[in-house]
Amino acid sequence: IALLFSGSAHAQQGGLAPVSAFDKIADKEKRGVALFQEAGKVILHPRCLNCHPRDDHPRQGEAMRMHEPPVVRGAGGMGASGMRCFTCHGQANFDPAKIPGHPQWHLAPIEMAWEKKSLKQICEQIKDTERNGGKDMAALVHHMAEDSLVGWGWHPGAGREPAPGSQKVFGELIKAWADAGAACPAN
Repeated sequence: IALLFSGSAHAQQGGLAPVSAFDKIADKEKRGVALFQEAGKVILHPRCLNCHPRDDHPRQGEAMRMHEPPVVRGAGGMGASGMRCFTCHGQANFDPAKIPGHPQWHLAPIEMAWEKKSLKQICEQIKDTERNGGKDMAALVHHMAEDSLVGWGWHPGAGREPAPGSQKVFGELIKAWADAGAACPAN
């Protein structure tokens, strides 16, 4: 189903297909899967995966290399004592030094590790309140569509490729996926 849109202008531009591109899929479950696969272009992008590592070490850049200088997750995903995230990462991107920033800069909880997982595994994980910080579907949609730290992925600053599309379209895809029953891909 995801390949259905691979030749579209949206895919060619590195963007996201709008929700309306999925209107012709009559089967609700298949539509939900297709919507999540489209949103998966963002979820599986380095802008997201770098902060959703499988271990206690954030990644950097499109190549997802280990963070330099070496840092660890620490309490609340904010870094170890004496080397908290905000030691280097300020309130906003500092483009002259190519240091990303945001007022709430931190790693996602380890329960939300996405790196090296399939889209199916991530889908199941984000719906599981035991592994998503206790978010029900409405809170999950709000997080993806409106959280400013999530939104940073589309405004990463100098030298970094933004996530595909926009947070608005991504949020609309996630909401439409939830409204369609939040079905997960087969793999």
